[in-house]
Amino acid sequence: MKIEVWSDIMCPFCYIGKRHLEAALSKFPNESFEIEWKSFQLDPTIIPQPNKNVYEYLAERKGMSVEESKQMHAGVVARAAEVGLDYHFEKAVISNSFDAHRLIQLAKTKGSGDAIEETFFKAYFTDGKDLNDKDTLMELCVGIGLNAADVKEVLDEKTKFADAVKNDISEAQQIGVRSVPFFVFDRKYAVSGAQPIEQFEETIQTVLTGK
Repeated sequence: MKIEVWSDIMCPFCYIGKRHLEAALSKFPNESFEIEWKSFQLDPTIIPQPNKNVYEYLAERKGMSVEESKQMHAGVVARAAEVGLDYHFEKAVISNSFDAHRLIQLAKTKGSGDAIEETFFKAYFTDGKDLNDKDTLMELCVGIGLNAADVKEVLDEKTKFADAVKNDISEAQQIGVRSVPFFVFDRKYAVSGAQPIEQFEETIQTVLTGK
């Protein structure tokens, strides 16, 4: 079964959705699954602000206090904790994810799509890494086994894999994706959002049985 996942590594629900999908897949140990991660940007216009965290950024955008921003995010932090994820929005650096997505496209050509998604998610939401910083991106990519020269080429050549990112986003628009995460199973069924694990299980079972 092929599962395509449109995701933005700066989307908190995408990381949660990844864990829900993984939990559902574990219920089918005798089945074979191919997961392809697809690029999507929730806000392609965002300007990197390395000295500002998510709480501060939202407070500024919404005209609220930082404390109110923290209260707004509390539910997301709690949902993440339910699946073993440790979110630290006070450390998450405001970034534009386009370069990271170009590196995801590189990783996909090397069979490391899932590894780089996991690495970038954790780097952003847990470790507070700046995913617009070239040295940071290099370190993360080499850490999952990507060749340093390949990574440097992508970072230096701004057009490298740019079309692949844009094509994924365009494809999402064509099939009606308006929010992420968005999961497509064998191009037959879709699950939108970080739905409960049971919904993923039911969808997988439906695809497998053809009912």
